[in-house]
Amino acid sequence: MAGAPPKLYSFSDTDSLAKQLRTYLLNNQNAAIARHDNFRLAVSGGSLPNTLAKALLAPGNGSPEDKPQFSKWDIFFADERVVPLDHPDSNYRLIKDELLDKIPAELGKPRVHTIDAEHVHDDDPQEVADLYQEELMRSFAAKDSVKLPVFDLILLGCGPDGHTCSLFPDHELLREKDSWVAAISDSPKPPPKRITLTLPVVTHALSIAFVATGGGKKEILRRIFDTEEGHSLPSGLVNVGAGDKVNWFTDNAAVEGVSFPRRGSL
Repeated sequence: MAGAPPKLYSFSDTDSLAKQLRTYLLNNQNAAIARHDNFRLAVSGGSLPNTLAKALLAPGNGSPEDKPQFSKWDIFFADERVVPLDHPDSNYRLIKDELLDKIPAELGKPRVHTIDAEHVHDDDPQEVADLYQEELMRSFAAKDSVKLPVFDLILLGCGPDGHTCSLFPDHELLREKDSWVAAISDSPKPPPKRITLTLPVVTHALSIAFVATGGGKKEILRRIFDTEEGHSLPSGLVNVGAGDKVNWFTDNAAVEGVSFPRRGSL
């Protein structure tokens, strides 16, 4: 693994997890704003937006460090389904419904970088991926001046097969080294057309967090953390490539039977 191994946090319930996730998120926010006056993060879908809302919309402790400064956030998507933005499968719609629409006005509104909805009905999602890569270049740098964009934070989920973003086990996209954003037309999980950040972009982020909860995750987490073959699963490849930049936030049910050492707080 790159340097030290990832950190695995385990909590008794999702409320305790959300409280610690809030601290982690706002530590990353504050460090990013101190560096370059904004906070650039990428998010996934699934159950993650709900957990994010629980973490970020909870009452804070009143200190300046414990306040989301949403007006300085740039939210990108670690992956997105190539569907209209109001479609039930859209990750944008999910985070809009769960989090964005519920942010109090006094906390400001983030800038949200969606896919170009004009091309979602194209047969080939490559144009959507290319346009999203151009969106990244407008926010980070031209692709010919930097090898990879550097996100302040990427927030990920982990599927029961070990996939993360729309990077699936044994898929050729895991070997993509040049593109920042890739298209997939044959996702083993519907909908089939998606775009995704590539593995080098994910592992190049300054911080990476997985959120995985529930007993349905315990078998895949045991494989990822405790077996050699788990290191070649997409989520395992993030662990290997990014090492101690990776933090896993889980509940006890998700890590039942996992031997890898766990921590109880940040």
